[in-house]
Amino acid sequence: MSGEKLTTTLAIIVVSYNVRDLLAACLRSVYTSLALSPEITADVWVVDNASGDGSAAMVRERFPQVHLIAGDVNLGFAGGNNAALRGCGMGAEGPSVGAENTSHLADRKAPDLAFLLNADAEVLGDGIGRLTRFLTSKPEVGGVGARLQYPDGSFQHGAFAFPGLLQLWFDLFPPRTLRLLESRLNGRYARRRYAQGDPFPVGFALGAALMVRREAIAAVGLLDEGYFMYAEEVDWCWRMQRAGWPIYCVPAARVVHHGGASTSQFREESTLNLWRSRKRLYAKFYGPGRRWLAQRIVRLGMRAESERARRAAARGDIPETELRQRLRTFRQVSALYRSDGAPGT
Repeated sequence: MSGEKLTTTLAIIVVSYNVRDLLAACLRSVYTSLALSPEITADVWVVDNASGDGSAAMVRERFPQVHLIAGDVNLGFAGGNNAALRGCGMGAEGPSVGAENTSHLADRKAPDLAFLLNADAEVLGDGIGRLTRFLTSKPEVGGVGARLQYPDGSFQHGAFAFPGLLQLWFDLFPPRTLRLLESRLNGRYARRRYAQGDPFPVGFALGAALMVRREAIAAVGLLDEGYFMYAEEVDWCWRMQRAGWPIYCVPAARVVHHGGASTSQFREESTLNLWRSRKRLYAKFYGPGRRWLAQRIVRLGMRAESERARRAAARGDIPETELRQRLRTFRQVSALYRSDGAPGT
């Protein structure tokens, strides 16, 4: 045994929707990063959520080694990741229907780790190796996130405390001072913690770059597909923390995250998805009192958003057609928060 090099097995999962060029850059960065860590045996999965821009064809042509799941239905973020997690053996089911290039996986056991990476993200340097080595050295840790940055190199928050009512209030009624927005009151961790470079515990890491241990997934199950988009990783990390699997941020691992490349394509639909997901999160993790308060804050917030939209239209900042669209969306969100049913209602 002495002199043997331990190999870590890893599944890298990229869920993509209509971002072909960003997806290509993402995959190039993945293979470049993996080349710096030969001790990692990795399989890369791409789940194309019914893109209409030729993303699946691009993957087949330029990255034939990728395990591609390309269907004609948009599975969402949770559903897409779960399809690949099942395909690599981390779910109760076997290989996903429609997965390509997977015949050699039939007799292979589930990987040690799974790395969820956004299609609009690019790993810098040995980022994958740094995340992997931290998790393998800390068997008690359930998952890790990277330090995110924008394409221009500026800082981007990639890890947060679990959302409370004050964070919800700040979201809808932003304080005038940047200091409050950047504070722990708003769920943020101080930038100096990232700058120091040492790993530190967090509530949750963004799903844009989240690596998770197989045993933690086994303890809590896959992502909740009741979320189509938004809050899935919050829910997942919250369940892991409750099950005794802490989450960390590893600032030495850096990832460029463009942000919103897929969700910005349907602004009204994205807004509704966000607030549906948040309602589900509150129903699962808040008690009755906090949930009641959250509903009232959201409904107040939608009134405030409506007034802001009307003022913007009066100034000529947005056209009347967009004003009507925004007002309709805010009414729909407000109506959603008039009921207090079970998760998913």
